[in-house]
Amino acid sequence: MLLLDKVQKRQALSTDELRLLREAKLVEGRAPNIFVSAQVAAWTDDKARYIRNRGLDDGYYRELIVDYLKRYGQASRQDIDALLLPKLPDVLDATQQGHKIRNLMQAMRREGIIYREGGRSTAIWRLAMGQPLS
Repeated sequence: MLLLDKVQKRQALSTDELRLLREAKLVEGRAPNIFVSAQVAAWTDDKARYIRNRGLDDGYYRELIVDYLKRYGQASRQDIDALLLPKLPDVLDATQQGHKIRNLMQAMRREGIIYREGGRSTAIWRLAMGQPLS
């Protein structure tokens, strides 16, 4: 129980402590961003915090971006940030959140879902041709 308390207070865990908690399936995430598992969250009636910490799958974030571009036709990086930042997991710091959005958009670009017009600082993102608009 003391180890779970350390996790909830976001205190550092030793490798052995982390291994012990993982084997018991009491924690999830990658060090140092460890959080209690869904099972523990259900026991402690802290399910909302679990979902905020775990985050949502990338498919959900991609869908938000595509829906935004279908509705408005284009988006700046600031628009995408405003759309996604409130939905990203609480365990990520600002730098990690920025990297998450950048990696997500680059993956979508490589897959031909979206494309960028303009330079990096003035880029406008659009839905690629062949993507359904409805």
